[in-house]
Amino acid sequence: MNQRVRRVPGDNHPISIEAESLRVRVMAGGRLIADSSRALVLREASYPPVHYIPREDVDMSALVRSDRTTYCPYKGDCSYYSIPAGGDRALYAVWTYENPFDAVAAIGRHLAFYPERVDSITLRAAQ
Repeated sequence: MNQRVRRVPGDNHPISIEAESLRVRVMAGGRLIADSSRALVLREASYPPVHYIPREDVDMSALVRSDRTTYCPYKGDCSYYSIPAGGDRALYAVWTYENPFDAVAAIGRHLAFYPERVDSITLRAAQ
């Protein structure tokens, strides 16, 4: 029996989500994939911060949904996309929690990108 554990962020595993004040741009395969001044930054325990970009600010036509899924006990079920323009390096380059747990509900309908699987993720002053 494979029962999934569900955990709530707390002192031993903190998670915070706030609006990113900078503009976030993602390039892959020489192409602009995402451009947002409405991104969120999620800070989780000792992991590096992750930018979550609203779907409306991502070129969804540049992504191909995969059947890969994972599970995080703090955030829920995770789905993945690949970026064909980025080649093999960009397989599963994008992830999303479509129905995240309540503690991280703000990241629903947002996408995140693995920095090592795209050309660049840049932050600039919002214009």
